[in-house]
Amino acid sequence: MGLKKLAMRNNGVLLLVVVLFSLWGCSVSASVSYDSKAIVINGQRRILISGSIHYPRSTPEMWPDLIQKAKDGGLDVIQTYVFWNGHEPSPGKYYFEGNYDLVKFVKLVQQAGLYMHLRIGPYVCAEWNFGGFPVWLKYIPGIRFRTDNGPFKAQMEKFTRKIVNMMKAERLFASEGGPIILSQIENEYGPMEYELGAPGKAYSNWAAHMAVGLGTGVPWVMCKQDDAPDPIINACNGFYCDYFSPNKAYKPKMWTEAWTAWYTEFGGPVPKRPAEDLAFAVARFIQKGGAFINYYMYHGGTNFGRTAGGPFIATSYDYDAPLDEYGLLRQPKWGHLKDLHRAIKLCEPALVSGDPTVTQLGNYEQAHVFKSKSGACAAFLANYNPNSFAKVSFGNMHYNLPPWSISILPDCENTVYNTARVGAQSSTMKMTRVPIHGGLSWQAYNEQTASYEETSFTVSGLLEQINTTRDASDYLWYMTDVKIDPSEEFLRSGKYPVLTVSSAGHALHVFVNGQLAGTSYGSLEFPKLTLSKGVNLRAGINTIALLSIAVGLPNVGPHFETWNAGVLGPVTLNGLNEGRRDLSWQKWSYKVGLRGEALSLHSLTGSSSVDWIQGSLVARKQPLTWFKTSFDAPAGYAPLALDMGSMGKGQIWINGQSLGRYWPAYKAQGSCGGCDYAGTYNEKKCLSNCGDASQRWYHVPKSWLKPTGNLLVVFEEWGGDPNGVFLVRRDVDTVCADIYEWQPTLMNWQMQSSGKVDKPLRPKAHLSCGAGQKISKIKFASFGTPEGACGSFREGSCHAHHSYDAFERLCVGQNSCSVTVAAEMFGGDPCPSVMKKLSVEAICT
Repeated sequence: MGLKKLAMRNNGVLLLVVVLFSLWGCSVSASVSYDSKAIVINGQRRILISGSIHYPRSTPEMWPDLIQKAKDGGLDVIQTYVFWNGHEPSPGKYYFEGNYDLVKFVKLVQQAGLYMHLRIGPYVCAEWNFGGFPVWLKYIPGIRFRTDNGPFKAQMEKFTRKIVNMMKAERLFASEGGPIILSQIENEYGPMEYELGAPGKAYSNWAAHMAVGLGTGVPWVMCKQDDAPDPIINACNGFYCDYFSPNKAYKPKMWTEAWTAWYTEFGGPVPKRPAEDLAFAVARFIQKGGAFINYYMYHGGTNFGRTAGGPFIATSYDYDAPLDEYGLLRQPKWGHLKDLHRAIKLCEPALVSGDPTVTQLGNYEQAHVFKSKSGACAAFLANYNPNSFAKVSFGNMHYNLPPWSISILPDCENTVYNTARVGAQSSTMKMTRVPIHGGLSWQAYNEQTASYEETSFTVSGLLEQINTTRDASDYLWYMTDVKIDPSEEFLRSGKYPVLTVSSAGHALHVFVNGQLAGTSYGSLEFPKLTLSKGVNLRAGINTIALLSIAVGLPNVGPHFETWNAGVLGPVTLNGLNEGRRDLSWQKWSYKVGLRGEALSLHSLTGSSSVDWIQGSLVARKQPLTWFKTSFDAPAGYAPLALDMGSMGKGQIWINGQSLGRYWPAYKAQGSCGGCDYAGTYNEKKCLSNCGDASQRWYHVPKSWLKPTGNLLVVFEEWGGDPNGVFLVRRDVDTVCADIYEWQPTLMNWQMQSSGKVDKPLRPKAHLSCGAGQKISKIKFASFGTPEGACGSFREGSCHAHHSYDAFERLCVGQNSCSVTVAAEMFGGDPCPSVMKKLSVEAICT
């Protein structure tokens, strides 16, 4: 054989070996177990940082960027629920495409080098429609949800097995070489079990044993389930979980939902949670022996379509997460937590080695010290006082601890991080109107009140809405006739009789003889409503049409499958000669959905099936109106949204895909004010948007758009002005840094082999605008004793007069920059005996 042929053959064999080795390397199985200190992967104890990203709440095009930003933020694990009603919309008919492509999502997590915690449930709660259950489940004979019920358990096991087998077929469990290291069965069932008693206990035991019997090769978790049977790990959910201990001493301390804030409801203010408090909660959990933390949410995303549950849950599921609804970094939360994760990882060798030694340093101060046999030492110095700084002695040194904070010392000597000292950049965002040549040219189609010819059926009495619509539509028409005798006194007195309609929720329009007579709606706390209105009736036959509107199905509560919606009555007329007339049990005709829905006016084909009103004839403030327009996709990197501030309530579609429900007319009610990070957080603290729309902007995924001719369809229920609807982009407005001259930062810290920490370099102020943006101006800069916060900085009594120079030289015209916080950078020390800091604010364009 010639040398050339031999070389070719050898190269081919070598290539084959390399390929086979790489394939083997990609599918090497991992053993996953646990002990009291940690999740154990291939024999190595790990402190794991996780974040929830729900695949249906974003788009497949967004997934790689979200996952990478999570990894860049210091996460080891991505956590997601599995959404049963999205995957099995009708019995035995499965859907795993588009933003429900679960396998693709898990594989992207694997490709990024991260682990996965798969919360199969299949009950998810999650402020998701019907808690994730398909509505058809409700109509299986004899079924009762989430209890010791044969029909329910059969369906739950069938779907759980379906998901497990799908993951096995793709070799996605860690035991087969995949990224899934943990699974979850059920969800927050402990409080439900308490309510139900013995049937609940029997059900939770059955669910646990069913899950373990599926043989995934990885541990199973049950959250908020104190009596989770072995080998299931019970875990904590909440704003704080440092108090939590697992139900067996050999199980790790897991926090499956560290709430980054709270959800937004229509009619409610928008909750925020300070980064300092969230970091404090996590550090406090770690110092108490915590082994696994998951942020709920790390990216909240959007409740597209009619997926929001509740009812009254907003379309935005932003959750004040480190990655905002649009997938952009929320600063300083993302950066401050990234620094926290790096500090925790520096401590990991000591954390996984043993229980801490706890020393009281003062009335509100403690030290938690971890040591390993190999000499690793890590300390957490805590000040629980929400009002006062503390100076504590630890080892041979003194440490200043801000209120409500924890300092992390990965070598038990040097502070690399304090939860109340934010070294990360802060950003403010803006929604900038996108110029559209010629503007949006709207056309309209009027949705008339239902007629008897359109109604589906007639029965005596009032029907419950969910049982009638099967959640195929938010809308159900109730129609009946009222005969008024010419002798009625009100016809001469002019005093209208009062129509009273009692409804189980969620919103209601009343039409009398085709004219809107009244509107009412409930809230998340009180979904039921009663409308009483004087109505203009005439002698003869009058038609009363009630349009009942659902705003998402319930997602939580004992046997929520039995909860009702719609007009259940009574429906009465008062002020007649006979006094009170009860209309509840007379004949009512019903129509599910709207004419525009039946015609698919939201779709590309359906929108051309009717004649639309053009141009200046488009009516404003007209209820039950469809609007459509078209636009070209704008250039640029920024995420997009629709400004719906001029509209009332309804739904939006782009190119036939539903963005979700909008309701800017429902103004946020609540108490908004200042927001101090210190002190115990709850969902009523740090609220915003009071008096304004709960949600004004609605995310438009860029992957839904074509270069030209995008169809935008809006159905307006209340009556709004479409001429005030605009396409906007989400940009970084300003970026800030606020750093003390000797503030510990992690940018340059490394652990030596001795377990000591290298001395740090000076901290740096890092500023970074969004993609495609540059720093155009330095709005404020002061090295000295500046006061205030990002957006409202002001000079203090000490100020270096050359504070602006370095930033104007190094930052203006750049997308990002960094400046060392040192006196020589700003022309010298303006006040030598004073602890100084740098505050800077830059404008991005």
